[in-house]
Amino acid sequence: MSWFESFVLGLVQGLTEFLPISSSAHLRLTAAFAGWHDPGAAFTAISQIGTEAAVLIYFRKDIARIVSAWFRSLTDKEMRGDHDAQMGWLVIVGSIPIGVLGITLKDQIDGPFRDLRLIATTLIVMGVVLGIADRLAARDEVGGKHRAVKERKTLKDLGVRDGLIYGFCQAMALIPGVSRSGATISGGLLMGYTRESAARYSFLLAIPAVLASGAYELKDVGEGHVSWGPTIFATVVAFFVGYAVIAWFMKFITTKSFMPFVIYRVALGILIFILVSAGVLSPHAGESAG
Repeated sequence: MSWFESFVLGLVQGLTEFLPISSSAHLRLTAAFAGWHDPGAAFTAISQIGTEAAVLIYFRKDIARIVSAWFRSLTDKEMRGDHDAQMGWLVIVGSIPIGVLGITLKDQIDGPFRDLRLIATTLIVMGVVLGIADRLAARDEVGGKHRAVKERKTLKDLGVRDGLIYGFCQAMALIPGVSRSGATISGGLLMGYTRESAARYSFLLAIPAVLASGAYELKDVGEGHVSWGPTIFATVVAFFVGYAVIAWFMKFITTKSFMPFVIYRVALGILIFILVSAGVLSPHAGESAG
């Protein structure tokens, strides 16, 4: 991997990680369209550490409060009813599904899941799901002609059941094209949470999974065409770009619909199918090289 490739892929990672359009799919597609080797699951996981560092800084006050309350709850029974302490446990509980499935399905994640036809399918299907969830949220927020505005849930309403559902939604993102934020936000909206609450928990829930995945994949850096220097460079680029994107996205979702992302996902999925069907793009482009 050249330094230019790592810069572009780091830029793509930073731009797409927090948007509900799938960063792993876009890394895969960028390489395929450019005629580069598939950067692979290891590069993807490690570069995500950069964007996750942006989450740690952006939500530093929330995270510090949650971590502090969680540790205190281990010895102080009165703290166990504290919302922040409970959030700590819920993030742990919600991380179990992706941890178990990530290890169980590692061979599929590195291989069959990176087929461009599967990516196109997940882009379209999850785009439709996001669109439905967004419309339901919008309907509740504005109300109908003869109905009151429905009160949607916030993170104070989050319990173990919803935390696990969020967790299974996040685990779906092991398949490129699903999108970690897209799946968890869609799940949150369908469970009745506000856009801001669904996005906030999505980003907090991703912290353990992304950091653990990145650490696990460190052993594979240096194998094949991906080396340490470009990987670290891409991770740094992803951090700076990702921080800017997350700040914009959290403001965007308070007043805007997810429909632009829905249209983009569906259009991109259809385009991939057309290019693969026409023989312009191989569904396994770049996989055999390396």
